[in-house]
Amino acid sequence: METPAPQRLTTEPRLSDPDAFYEALLNMHEGLSAEASQFVNAKLILLLANQIGDFDILREAMTLARQGVATNESSQDEGAT
Repeated sequence: METPAPQRLTTEPRLSDPDAFYEALLNMHEGLSAEASQFVNAKLILLLANQIGDFDILREAMTLARQGVATNESSQDEGAT
C-alpha cells in the first residue's frame, strides 16, 4: 500500500461568498475593545486550527501569514533614521 502524499496548504479561493465571510468577521468584532478583539481572534484561530488538525499545514499557514509583516525591530530601526 502506497503512503499518501502529504497535504499542502490550500491557497486557492474556496469561500463560496468571501464578502459575506468578511462582513461576518467584521461583525464579530463590533463593539469590542482592541484587547477583546485580539482575544476573539485568538479563540477563532485556535478553533480553526483544531478543525484543520494537521500541524504541518498549520505551520505552513503561519509562515505564509508572517511573510511581508514587519517585526518590532525593523519598525524601530526605520523610526531611528
